[in-house]
Amino acid sequence: MWMFQVSAGSQTFNLGLIVVDMQNGFVSKGGSYDLLGMNTQEYQKIIPKTKELIAFCRSKGIPIFYTEAVREASGIDLLTRVHRLLPLAREERLKVPITVRGTWDAQTIDEIKPTENDHIVIKRRDGAFQDTELRVWLQSEGINTLIFCGVDTSICVETSLREAFNSGYDVIVVSDATASGIHKHYETTLERVRDYYGLVVDVERFYKMITSLENIKSGQMSDSDISDKYGKFLKEFSLLDIRKGEN
Repeated sequence: MWMFQVSAGSQTFNLGLIVVDMQNGFVSKGGSYDLLGMNTQEYQKIIPKTKELIAFCRSKGIPIFYTEAVREASGIDLLTRVHRLLPLAREERLKVPITVRGTWDAQTIDEIKPTENDHIVIKRRDGAFQDTELRVWLQSEGINTLIFCGVDTSICVETSLREAFNSGYDVIVVSDATASGIHKHYETTLERVRDYYGLVVDVERFYKMITSLENIKSGQMSDSDISDKYGKFLKEFSLLDIRKGEN
């Protein structure tokens, strides 16, 4: 498989895109969330940017992993079957069957449907890593840097991003390709990522970052230029310079 991998000095970046839960049940008119009267407008607003981001990553050879949250029609995997201390907000999401396996509700929306070269991760809970194949698939491709988009920013995206970080992956969230039903939760997650986990960039800034990495890969930049550009990048995003600890 053609992969996007770049080395900058002693650092190697091998990227993968995680598209979180962009399913009919959460995003589409007539989906479960829409029928429940929940706020899906913010989710729908990010479809164009998410589509653009996916197409860009596909064109650059960045592997794409779609997560799809599914439930069984029997209800065996519902939260109410497991938890005794459950917020009322979770009960609201269980009034009708949501994203039941094998239904239109559970499918990724048509605008960004996976291709045969993409990977679909079926998950039963908020995080993309819990009880799924994702970790094995990423390891088999040597991926070490994950780009996140999708919904909901403060729930499934953040949970998946935290799992990734704590498993040793570098993480990037694309701010205009992710959304929350409650805007303040969206803002809180982005602030949390900036402060503790990794990068927050919009689609345009992400493109510039990839262009810079491509320039490095093509040999167009000298070692001193690479070092200078990398230093400016670290300063822009308030990142640690781990090169200082290298021999």
